[in-house]
Amino acid sequence: MDLLEALRSLRRLLSADLFPLAIGDVEADRRALTELTGQLDDYLLPRLLTLDAPLLAVVGGSTGAGKSTLVNSLVGADVSEPGVLRPTTLAPTLAVSPDDTAWFMSLEVLPGLPRVTGSSGDPGTLRVVPVPTLAPGLALLDAPDIDSVVTANRTLATQLLAAADLWLFVTTAARYADEVPWSFLRSARERSAALAIILDRVPPDAVDPVSADLRRLLEENGLAGTPLFTVPEAVLLSENGRLPEGSVEPIVSWLAGLAASSQARADVVRQTLAGALDSLATRVPALATAVERQREGADRLAEIVSSAYSGGMATFDEGMRDGSLLRGEVMARWQDFIGTGDLMRSLESRVGWLRDRVSALFTGRQAPQAKLRVALESGVASLIRGAADGAAERALEGWTAAPGGRDLLERAGALRAAKLGRASSGLDYDDVVRGWQAYVLDLVRQEGAPRLAWPPSGSTGRGCCSCWRSSPPPEG
Repeated sequence: MDLLEALRSLRRLLSADLFPLAIGDVEADRRALTELTGQLDDYLLPRLLTLDAPLLAVVGGSTGAGKSTLVNSLVGADVSEPGVLRPTTLAPTLAVSPDDTAWFMSLEVLPGLPRVTGSSGDPGTLRVVPVPTLAPGLALLDAPDIDSVVTANRTLATQLLAAADLWLFVTTAARYADEVPWSFLRSARERSAALAIILDRVPPDAVDPVSADLRRLLEENGLAGTPLFTVPEAVLLSENGRLPEGSVEPIVSWLAGLAASSQARADVVRQTLAGALDSLATRVPALATAVERQREGADRLAEIVSSAYSGGMATFDEGMRDGSLLRGEVMARWQDFIGTGDLMRSLESRVGWLRDRVSALFTGRQAPQAKLRVALESGVASLIRGAADGAAERALEGWTAAPGGRDLLERAGALRAAKLGRASSGLDYDDVVRGWQAYVLDLVRQEGAPRLAWPPSGSTGRGCCSCWRSSPPPEG
């Protein structure tokens, strides 16, 4: 199996609902699953299919870092709309060379984002803007803030960074030491993603000390040698609201060199692709361990139900054996049945049964045998219902106390959870009870037949049933 097919097989396996139970840190497990499937869909699979496709450079960073203004300044066109309101970037904007438009308009990359080409895009879409000044081979994507107050924006920013060939991470002199940006930078380090950092809005007199301190932090976090560009704080040009060309010229030149060199682009792709693939060696086993916890939790919930209903069966069996069934109404009907001699008549022949049915037809009264059958059916039915209710209640109590069980019950709702504590209203045991009763009567008839033939003809004269009923049969 080649690498591409192996990744496709992995993606199919990850399509299932792998984390239905609230066991362990399930939210973190679900996020890890979402991130992995997203990177497979958005980056690994499309990039492996087309290794020579244009580079995707994602411009990401914290709120207020000036990403939109920076992107406009880098491409020399108004592609993103800066503003003072937050969040500013509602739909990510992708600036592309006209020669690369067809590739980025296709769903080969970021297939979950519908494409739009107008002046603005709705949340959840990818706005593609052709820019004639951009050289083919590299596109710039203005992503939402990684610390946006809108959860969907934060999630999308994470997804876009995972889909990038190159991260252009934007921070400011005031926020370069914040924890949120560094959590993303450490993720880039762990995945060996191609990365460059842009330190924006730096006061002119603080360029050297702030840059030196940021380099120190990069080295301490295993990111020494990462390209670092500094953009001094400057007044925006009144005619277009962009930064002065001199402020961004080093970044523009560096990006132009990547776009112009197929070898440089290949090096970026190789670095990020290899890092993403290497990360699977730890991310997939971690997911597998989490899925195993889910399986064990599901097995435990199944065991609780199985044990509860095994106990219910034991309760039912005990009730059938300990004589409790032969009390009250059943015992009274049994005595009536024995007292009338119906038992022996039903064993000797079917004539008694037919006579009782005819008599009941004309008198409107149930024969003792019929009353006994009804009472017995009612007793067995009550025993079944009680055992089933008890089993359901024990299963509900077990799930309430078990990891993952309470969450499932809460999601089911209070009314439905209460119903789970009782036997199903559709529990149908009438046919089973009647079948059991017919079996018992047949067994009684079969066991009684040899006795009815005793004593042998020609013996002491006790040949009729009324006589041998008072004399026991021989041993054996």
